[in-house]
Amino acid sequence: MKYTGIWLVMLAAMFWGLSGGIADILMEKGWSPLVISFYRGAVGFIFFFVWFIIHFKQNWITSPRFHFWSILGGIGVAGNFTFYFLAIQESSVAVAATLMYTAPIFVLLIAFLFRMEQSTWFKWLCVVSVLIGIVLLTGAYDPESVSTGIFGVAAGLAAGLSYALFIFGFKNASAIGSPQMVLTIAFFAFCIILVWFIDMGEALSVLTSGDLWWFLLLGAVGAGVSFIIYVIGVRRTAPTTASMVAMVEPVTASLFGVLLLGDRLAIIQILGMAIILVTITVLSVRQSG
Repeated sequence: MKYTGIWLVMLAAMFWGLSGGIADILMEKGWSPLVISFYRGAVGFIFFFVWFIIHFKQNWITSPRFHFWSILGGIGVAGNFTFYFLAIQESSVAVAATLMYTAPIFVLLIAFLFRMEQSTWFKWLCVVSVLIGIVLLTGAYDPESVSTGIFGVAAGLAAGLSYALFIFGFKNASAIGSPQMVLTIAFFAFCIILVWFIDMGEALSVLTSGDLWWFLLLGAVGAGVSFIIYVIGVRRTAPTTASMVAMVEPVTASLFGVLLLGDRLAIIQILGMAIILVTITVLSVRQSG
């Protein structure tokens, strides 16, 4: 079908958006963001490992550069999941998801730093526009307003920076090997990293708790199935189109938070969110074009 790729990317983005809401539900039940993040990645790893084994002969790569970029991607996704859930805990699903989507701005700034990208007025205007959006979304224009959620803002931006790191790692590794092996190595690294930070007693108690199915759903929707269908969808979709369609994630997360979790957004916050998402979309379209 002509629009299969678009629908797959959109479905993956919706799944990612829903994962924030599921994580919020689990945090309301008393589970820590680190344990929730660990299970999201660990369940995802199982999916990717099976996908990798099915195509083992075509996937095996021994290049040190390939493994380096894959592990770097794993570090990025570990930071992304963890800081995203911490941001949700300190602010709301809508604010955390929007802040996370500042990732393309971090990619742009890193590219400027390493002279991989030419600096232009348009690109700097995008940076300034996103900063204005962040100020409006988080209430940074009012010190009393932002002081209560400064950690949430920092965690949301750290999730965006980590997402940018994952983009760099995944992009460079995929240029050498298959996405199946990239995701398998990245999420294996993810599990190894987070196992040092989580409370093992709490993590093991998940297996015998009544919330186990929520954790499995989070891992399947937020990592395993969503990443696989995204990779398949991107192969059938123009980069420009995929960049725009992926914006469904923060929109889905915001709607989930507002309609089902009782989050409240002021008009000025909605304006800030719109500025960020429109700017990132325009920038992504220009960069992909």
